[in-house]
Amino acid sequence: MIVAGFGFRGAATVASLRDALAQTDGPQPDAYAVPDDKARTPAFVAFAAETRTKVVPVTARALQSVQTPTQAERVLEKRGTGSVAEACALVAAGSKAALLTTRHISHDRMATCALAIGDST
Repeated sequence: MIVAGFGFRGAATVASLRDALAQTDGPQPDAYAVPDDKARTPAFVAFAAETRTKVVPVTARALQSVQTPTQAERVLEKRGTGSVAEACALVAAGSKAALLTTRHISHDRMATCALAIGDST
């Protein structure tokens, strides 16, 4: 199971999310993972619908327990993890998950995406 984890700002667009995923240059994911408080954001809902990909909401509590290879100070202070995209991908991919890519940033800097492979969702 390949999971694309996303982190994004409120102003992110479908194009931002699409671009962040494209930056990973990886295989097509089986699911998208996103913080549960962002799962109903209009741009994300539209993006997931256009690709017909399953969405896995990740709780704030689950994010806080994940160590990530990349670290963004602002994200660490706000979310308790270094990368929302990496943490979401790892949590949703299951207990034996491994990152395929660290976070990649959309050209407009509004969204990040990381890929993980694992045994669940």
